[in-house]
Amino acid sequence: MTRARLDLGAAGEDLAAAWYEARGYQVLARNWRCREGELDLILRRGPTVVFCEVKTRSSLAFGSPLEAVTPRKCQRIRRLAAAWLDEIGGGAAELRFDVAAVLGGQVEVVEAAF
Repeated sequence: MTRARLDLGAAGEDLAAAWYEARGYQVLARNWRCREGELDLILRRGPTVVFCEVKTRSSLAFGSPLEAVTPRKCQRIRRLAAAWLDEIGGGAAELRFDVAAVLGGQVEVVEAAF
């Protein structure tokens, strides 16, 4: 992956994290990794833990950022969320899986996307 793409993705994650923080969420982890993959953002507000997949695009040439989150990707994120919960040794009263689409510096968050 090129440095420009890495920078674009990091900028998108920064914007998504700021969107959540402005709404009272606490960022628990960013880019959490294990053998099976990576979770972009893990957040908490009250009893709810949110696992957010962030997709950033500079244009619509390759489709909407939301279109990049396939059913297979959703399954993978659920498995990674279970691994994170196992690692921290705790649970949450409520889990939610969101997708943040960043395009042209604008953030669109789909709560409970899957």
